[in-house]
Amino acid sequence: MNSELRAKSRDAKFGVYFIGTTPPRFGNSLEQVEQIADKLVARLDKVDYDGLIVYDIQDESSRTEVKRPFPFSKTFEPCHYSQILNNKTAKPIITYKSVAQRDESEFSQWLDNSWQLYGVRDIVLVGSPSADGQQKLSLADAYKVQQAHRHDYYLGGVTIAERHAKKGDEHLRMIAKDAQGCEYFISQAVYDAPATIDMLSKYARECREKNIQPRRIILTFTPCGSEKTMDFMEWLGISIPQSTRWRILDSSKPLAESIKVCRANLNQIIEAVMPLNIPLGLNIESLTNRKEEIDASMRLYKLLKATLDLALAEREINAGES
Repeated sequence: MNSELRAKSRDAKFGVYFIGTTPPRFGNSLEQVEQIADKLVARLDKVDYDGLIVYDIQDESSRTEVKRPFPFSKTFEPCHYSQILNNKTAKPIITYKSVAQRDESEFSQWLDNSWQLYGVRDIVLVGSPSADGQQKLSLADAYKVQQAHRHDYYLGGVTIAERHAKKGDEHLRMIAKDAQGCEYFISQAVYDAPATIDMLSKYARECREKNIQPRRIILTFTPCGSEKTMDFMEWLGISIPQSTRWRILDSSKPLAESIKVCRANLNQIIEAVMPLNIPLGLNIESLTNRKEEIDASMRLYKLLKATLDLALAEREINAGES
């Protein structure tokens, strides 16, 4: 069986909607992992979503000299957790895979095992967090291995507006990743709407000039309820304008304020990007295991999904009238 998501995602008239999650910590028994998965599934019981995204968490300390606000913990195997969630939800699961730690033959074996043992069909490959880190396999070489592999994965790539703000070439990276087999892109969490708009506008223009169809862009949003969470977001490389930082942290209800910020950012992006005919989607995550931030991520999901659904419906109505 091939990817269910591929067919669903090709129709640009509709959004695609995901909940992002990390596997439980390494050392949990399988029974405990099942219980953690059950809690997640219970939270999603009354939410209309297309699938889940399971991250492959790596120690990114080589990327920065700044101390990690939350200590790094190894996690349960992401592919196995994806299988557990797929069994419980019957929804597609996009599984992230960090490729730097394996050589070509080991990565090819991972592609075999993930497909055959865990039923993984939808993946996002990520490279080394920094050029200074140990790297057995580059992202470009991993794409080559994946393209030559016998299993037809629905392959996605990461897109980072912050990198575009610094280097101005993220749209060209996206075009290159498209040529290397990527069929969709998932953004880093958005707190700086203008950077995302600039990146996507240049991407749409580049696609027009090359006469290629823009790939679907899944925009990630996350709530923030404390200074420590915000410090962690910035440590991860998420750009948060100073005015936004203090708007949230000085509020009497930081979580609620962060949700307002995320909605305003999505509305800005919709207004600028919707005319460019880039298929959009959403991924909502909580970056911590604090209950209030997890609950807030569910509220944020419902609000942003309704916002994008409305914008897509209005676009269809306007297209029909023209």
